[in-house]
Amino acid sequence: MNMNFNQLAMLQQIKSGMDRFRINHPKFPLFLKAVSQEALTEGALIEINVTTPEGKAYCSNIRLKSDDMELIETLKNMNTP
Repeated sequence: MNMNFNQLAMLQQIKSGMDRFRINHPKFPLFLKAVSQEALTEGALIEINVTTPEGKAYCSNIRLKSDDMELIETLKNMNTP
């Protein structure tokens, strides 16, 4: 796959942002690692809650289906050297 300069620059920007995120939130990658190794199985419920500084809350959840597991495995493998 050939990438143009803009795509390479965008990937570098994403990497830089991820590096800053890891520095700012060092426990979150450890949480994601534990979840990906132990909890992401068919039937697992993933719930996301977001509360704004003003106190407005948003919540959503999904239950993993067998069709989702291929994508989960692909994402796991992207993080493996």
